[in-house]
Amino acid sequence: MIENHVKHTHDLIVIGAGPAGLSAALTAAAEGLRVLLLDEQARPGGQIYRHITAVSPDHAARLGPDYQHGATLTERLTASEIETRYGALVWTVDRDLTVTVQQAGRSFQVRAPQLIAATGAMERPSPLHGWTLPGVMNAGAAQILLKTAGSVPSGIVVLVGGGPLLLLVACQLLDAGAPVAAVVETSPPGNRWYALRHLAGALQAPSYLLKGLGLLWRLKKAGVPMFTGATDVRIDGQERVSAVAFKAGGKKHRIASDTVLLHHGVVPNTQLSRFMRVEHRWDEHQLAWHPVVDDGYQTSLPGFRIPGDGAAIAGALAAEASGALAAIAAMHALVHIDSAKANALSAPWRMQRQRHERIRPFLDALYRPPAWLSAPSDDTVVCRCEEVTAGRIREMAHLGCQGPNQTKFFSRCGMGPCQGRQCGITVSQILATTLDRPMQDIGSYRIRAPLKPIPLASVAALADVPEPIEKDDVA
Repeated sequence: MIENHVKHTHDLIVIGAGPAGLSAALTAAAEGLRVLLLDEQARPGGQIYRHITAVSPDHAARLGPDYQHGATLTERLTASEIETRYGALVWTVDRDLTVTVQQAGRSFQVRAPQLIAATGAMERPSPLHGWTLPGVMNAGAAQILLKTAGSVPSGIVVLVGGGPLLLLVACQLLDAGAPVAAVVETSPPGNRWYALRHLAGALQAPSYLLKGLGLLWRLKKAGVPMFTGATDVRIDGQERVSAVAFKAGGKKHRIASDTVLLHHGVVPNTQLSRFMRVEHRWDEHQLAWHPVVDDGYQTSLPGFRIPGDGAAIAGALAAEASGALAAIAAMHALVHIDSAKANALSAPWRMQRQRHERIRPFLDALYRPPAWLSAPSDDTVVCRCEEVTAGRIREMAHLGCQGPNQTKFFSRCGMGPCQGRQCGITVSQILATTLDRPMQDIGSYRIRAPLKPIPLASVAALADVPEPIEKDDVA
């Protein structure tokens, strides 16, 4: 971390302009705080509402009402006095909450006594045989292309994995005219029995259940073959993907495809929180690392808060509520509002959060990834950047490596441009299984600055804070 003596430039800095970040910034600004909102993208919305400020009405309608809800947040942002900086890459944060940002090729530093990191979620890695072939991509990436450019993958599309997003993307591609050949679900059949334990809670969130049934009906009506409980999944091809092979229903199947979209749920994006060395715990229900936060989403570092899916996966509307709650807690910590007002402001947001979290245990159980996903074959590439296989990771464990950081040192696994984002969870899971130790003991990669690659010139010449960008300058 860079040593500095930056004075406070704002009351609150929010990193991330998705549902949690937008809600946090709007809530704090409404009470008079000086708020700075930073986002790496060119427009607000995050991943879930990406491109919402520039999408055409017809295209927005095809993407559905959940996506269109993002406009209610971005319209309020435009009407607010919040200072916004887009194309702003946060590449390091000091323990005193000084944030170093790169924008337009120049780095600058800002600081506030309260920092909210609404870093959101990322797709869980899907290390299958052949997943590095050209033509294979995450379902979320295909959805981003659909949102930002209105483009769909070329040729025949097969979707593999599990989770609501897999079904949603399949339906969105159908509506956009893409030939969807099949949906291959890998969620184990036994998940349904575990999910039934949480059915009572799920029935208190009927809109989510109806939405899921609607997606299934849409695929059935379109005649898209659906395979459930698939195992032994393999992606075949030489120069690029040519087919997906798997077992389902006691039979072997092979489906020709030009594009394969993978999705096995999402996990919190903990790159920044792990860089800040705050406390994390391994969650056995979501099979993911969660930063430990209190009721105000404060981490083990005072003033540093993580709401939304960056703390635990709960969906966009729950993230919106948690962002507001984090902002209210920040205002109370700043003695900007008293306890009575904080409780009054928090009450409706707590109700909203609880309402949208009721479905979560059911979904977590129903779409729990199969055990074989975290135990790929020895010849399967796990670290795409350095081309390290699962067998090499197991070899490191047998040689005495007790965690992912030792494994990184000896094998370069996790040392590529993605800094372990794509392999981190899988590497820890392989080590935990091989060494017969709990994930909490195995731990995760230690993250170092810069959080993403940046030009050396940007580091060498930290610039003064540039003039604020006018909202009218951002399309």
